[in-house]
Amino acid sequence: MKEQIEKYLVEVAAFNSNVLQEIEQLRIRFLGKKGILGELFEAFKTVPGPDKKEAGILLNTLKNAVQEKINELRTSSEESVAEQNTTEIDLTRPVGFYETGSRHPVAIVRNRMVAIFQNMGFSVAEGPEIEDDWHNFSALNFPPDHPARDMQDTFFIEKRSSGNDISLRTHTSSVQVRTMEQTRPPIRMVFPGRVFRNEAISARSHCIFHQVEGLYIDKNVSFADLKQTLLHFAREMFGEQTQIRLRPSYFPFTEPSAEMDISCNLCGGKGCNICKYTGWIEILGCGMIDPAVLESCGIDTEMYTGYAFGIGIERMTMGLFQVKDIRMFFENDIRFLKQFGSVV
Repeated sequence: MKEQIEKYLVEVAAFNSNVLQEIEQLRIRFLGKKGILGELFEAFKTVPGPDKKEAGILLNTLKNAVQEKINELRTSSEESVAEQNTTEIDLTRPVGFYETGSRHPVAIVRNRMVAIFQNMGFSVAEGPEIEDDWHNFSALNFPPDHPARDMQDTFFIEKRSSGNDISLRTHTSSVQVRTMEQTRPPIRMVFPGRVFRNEAISARSHCIFHQVEGLYIDKNVSFADLKQTLLHFAREMFGEQTQIRLRPSYFPFTEPSAEMDISCNLCGGKGCNICKYTGWIEILGCGMIDPAVLESCGIDTEMYTGYAFGIGIERMTMGLFQVKDIRMFFENDIRFLKQFGSVV
């Protein structure tokens, strides 16, 4: 055994390589589970007693020599690779600059709108995009046979025999219902989110769009409170020169109801394809919450009244940034989106 170990010591001392794969093969050959040292230690058990001390010292010497050789070669190999990589870098080349990203214009306007309402004391809540019939329609005063359901072209996901069908929400009013069911008045909240309607896609409409809806329920809330809130919002968004007008309308969940227009800042009131050459842009629907809606959500109509409104974010974004085609918000054209890099 002594002669065999001395032979291995000479072999290890003579081994030299800077290839990590060859160094690993040396480690496996000597230090692996079935390696040379394992076999030698197994054979050491049969060495006669007088020779055990010398054989044990030689075995440990071989083991240490192998480990030291492996560490030395690995260090040398890593330094060589690092030096090679360093010499390959051209330090005279100019630094490359990466273009910074930006928020999507719809997200920019959404955040700005929400911030305005938060400054007026509104909290923010969100809800699921897949809704049942109760929260999307029935609780909002849409009976199963009510003609008002025809106002919403809905993407249905699952028809149920119980009538509580599952669909993509057509408005974030469903989150208003969930809030009224779970929260006692006073309630002052806004509900931003994405909604879906089966509409033809054109320069002015899309089957996917975004809304910010608002809800205020308390004692003695009036239509005058609603008007003043919306006037303040419009002037914060579009400037002090902005005018609004309220036109009578109909929604199943509000009574009385109105649609609000703002003066078109794209054409200055002269008329363009965005305002349909009227000088006005419709941006939201609003009204006093119908008592039937409050009662369906468990709110005492003898004590509380409230108003609600819903604003289309895309229309708002088109007015702010003078974008004349709503489809541009969904095409992900980097040439269009990069224009908003400096907008916060």
